[in-house]
Amino acid sequence: MRIFRDRSGRNGKVVTVIRGLPVREVEARASELKRLCGAGGAIKDGAVEIQGDHRERIAERLRALGHTVKLAGG
Repeated sequence: MRIFRDRSGRNGKVVTVIRGLPVREVEARASELKRLCGAGGAIKDGAVEIQGDHRERIAERLRALGHTVKLAGG
C-alpha cells in the first residue's frame, strides 16, 4: 500500500492519496480516514483521496490495523 501527496490538476491544493487498499475495505477505510483527519475526501479509481497532507497520521493508523505501508513521493 502506498500513501503519497498529490496536487496535479487540483489548482495547487494538496491531497493525500492512498492506493493499494483491498477492494472490500475501500469504502469503510475512506470514511474512517476522513473522520481521523477531520477532512473531506473521495474515492477515485479505487484510490482514496483525503484533502490536505495527512500522510503520517494515515500511515500510523493503517500500520496499527496491520497493513504494510510505504510513503511515496515528496
